[in-house]
Amino acid sequence: MRLTRCQAALAAAITLNLLVFFYVSWLQQQPRNSRTRSPRRGPASGPHVTILVREFEAFDNAVREMVDSFLQQDPAQPVVVAADTLPYPPLALPRIPNVRLALLQPALDRTAGASRPETYVATEYVALVPDGARAETPGQLERMVEVLRAGGARLVAAPVASANPARCLALNVSLREWTARYGPAPSAPRCDALDGDAVVLLRSRDLFNLSAPLARPMGTSLFLQTALRGWMVQLLDLTFPVARQPPLATAHARWKAEREGRARRAALLRALGIRLVRWEGGRLEWFGCSKETPRCFGTVVGDTPAYLYEGRWTPPCCLRALRETARYVVGVLEAAGVRYWLEGGSLLGAARHGDIIPWDYDVDLGIYLEDVGNCEQLRGAEGGSVVDERGFVWEKAIEGDFFRVQYSESNHLHVDLWPFYPRNGVMTKDTWLDHRQDVEFPEHFLQPLVPLPFAGFVAQAPNNYRRFLELKFGPGVIENPEYPNPALLSLAGSG
Repeated sequence: MRLTRCQAALAAAITLNLLVFFYVSWLQQQPRNSRTRSPRRGPASGPHVTILVREFEAFDNAVREMVDSFLQQDPAQPVVVAADTLPYPPLALPRIPNVRLALLQPALDRTAGASRPETYVATEYVALVPDGARAETPGQLERMVEVLRAGGARLVAAPVASANPARCLALNVSLREWTARYGPAPSAPRCDALDGDAVVLLRSRDLFNLSAPLARPMGTSLFLQTALRGWMVQLLDLTFPVARQPPLATAHARWKAEREGRARRAALLRALGIRLVRWEGGRLEWFGCSKETPRCFGTVVGDTPAYLYEGRWTPPCCLRALRETARYVVGVLEAAGVRYWLEGGSLLGAARHGDIIPWDYDVDLGIYLEDVGNCEQLRGAEGGSVVDERGFVWEKAIEGDFFRVQYSESNHLHVDLWPFYPRNGVMTKDTWLDHRQDVEFPEHFLQPLVPLPFAGFVAQAPNNYRRFLELKFGPGVIENPEYPNPALLSLAGSG
């Protein structure tokens, strides 16, 4: 059958209409954003960044002004305000779907996800904005995202024009030594950490993969965690303005915020296992034990403290207390005319590097038994525990016939004093513990005693201390460090 011209034209028109119909239907089924987004528009626009507000004081803040300023730039801007508990006085946040309050403390009447901030963040990036900052110039977040996407740093930051704008710092975190060391940044504007007020932008997955993503103070916790992982932060040359009515404007509000901030920071550092902070310029901050508190570890089992199993060495506050106690005890013994010498692991540490072994938990001194009566504190300890005028506790050890000097009544870091006496030219004693080094030795190692630097002072040590140590521990002990009980945990296998 042959088609006429009229029939062919009609068929073509029907086909064209069907094609148009199917195309329009297809368009209507596509997401709105894919139909309206311009190909020139960068990936940093609009909903790619969530504003996360965590660092603010409930009693005095400018959170509402901050949130409003970002909404003026983009009414659809996602904002999450995170607090441990419901802020009081209440925050007057806009009642719109893209502004949410996340309460991080679990509650009986909420689901588990409700207390996890990542539940509220659906964007690729998150901007951590401190209280007192506000948005004023369009495109700042977009520029930050562009820099982050360009690579070279895992975080980008923009200072806030406050009284304490952010600056770059170097930061080295040693978990093994329980220490954070700050210093000048050698390659600013890229650095390990920031000090001061800044808006910090990073990928959401990076933030929420940290062990404590929103622990306060945010700046301290964030950069301790990121510096430990080797992540760099790049400080940009753009600035966020401060609120028109800045928070903490009164002296009382500042005092209260500083007090609570110090308590928060101390609790955070203890929770993260940081006991010492070394600031640029040499200033030290201690967050571990003291004379008024218990020591940082419990009873030692099998000569292997709990911290060794955690891949850590002796907390620096404990080393400090041991050094102080050892120096004090040696001073008392020398003043009383008691002959003493460094023993065991303490002599080993002195021979290696002039200090306590970095993972040791006490100090050992040998003394002549016949000299005990020369020392008032040791005589007193024979009859019971004696607390001297400096707060050190002198006592007879319950494990046997030797003495122990504790740092304080609360803190039981201690120096053990082992009374030896000569018998046929050999030094012996009445109490022996199941330690490899706890053996008799010839008295000639003590005739004469020799000075040896130890723990910041000069102590007395056996002459030819290398042979003395090899007699006790075995050949090569100075050059080959090992944990006190390698059968339980070895130094080589702990890393």
